[in-house]
Amino acid sequence: MTVPELLALLAITKHHRTPSPVSVPGAPQGVDTGPPLGLILILVLGVTAVGLVAYLGYLSKKRRRQGFQTMATQLGLEYSLEDPFGLLGEPFSLFQKGDGRGIENVLSGLWHDLEVRAFDFWYYEESTDSEGHSSRSYYRFDCAVVPIAAACPGISIDHETFLTRLAGALSFHDIEFEDEAFNKAFNIRANDRKFANDLIDARMMAWLQAHATAYAIEVVGNRVLVAGPKIQPTQIVQVIGTAKAFVDQIPQVVFSLYPVSG
Repeated sequence: MTVPELLALLAITKHHRTPSPVSVPGAPQGVDTGPPLGLILILVLGVTAVGLVAYLGYLSKKRRRQGFQTMATQLGLEYSLEDPFGLLGEPFSLFQKGDGRGIENVLSGLWHDLEVRAFDFWYYEESTDSEGHSSRSYYRFDCAVVPIAAACPGISIDHETFLTRLAGALSFHDIEFEDEAFNKAFNIRANDRKFANDLIDARMMAWLQAHATAYAIEVVGNRVLVAGPKIQPTQIVQVIGTAKAFVDQIPQVVFSLYPVSG
């Protein structure tokens, strides 16, 4: 219950008191004491709890902003509370999920000679129950977007789950490789099977199995997205480092077969 709803309930209670009994000559007169003390206490505690939750949420967001600002300084990057680059316009499938989405706490600039955009990303899915009450389920990630000097067909590298295995059983197969352990660990989907084989060679497979178990990776055109679960600001360098390491692992044949035009 929100603060306004609680205050409204208290006002209604005050204006709709139980009527006093009809006076009878010679009978003791009742005293209208207003709302029961217990009800008032419950309402006060409810208002206090709502206010406390809102305040703790504010403090958490403030600490997170300050944490990202500190990391930006340490890494030699710029900090922006909102997205100044229009990152949601990038054609990654993650950015199309949900009924609403947003980006905040953006770090940007050169890191080890690589142009980096690192940030908080969230999306929500809205649902309505049988009584018509709507609710939202939020999903939160920490991400990095970095460029590569190639024009790549779309490909996603994610972890094999029960749902992706079920999709495979229903003939929606992901691309499989000669390494059976890799096939069991990762779900690879691509528009171009040849590009998938060019990108994910034996060296890339070994790196993904050793270093990318906590991340999903998408490549579209000349951009790479690395996305992982929400973490503390001090750990954002791990996401950035994973993005750079992935780019460093890309086979040279990709740059020669899929050159950037112009």
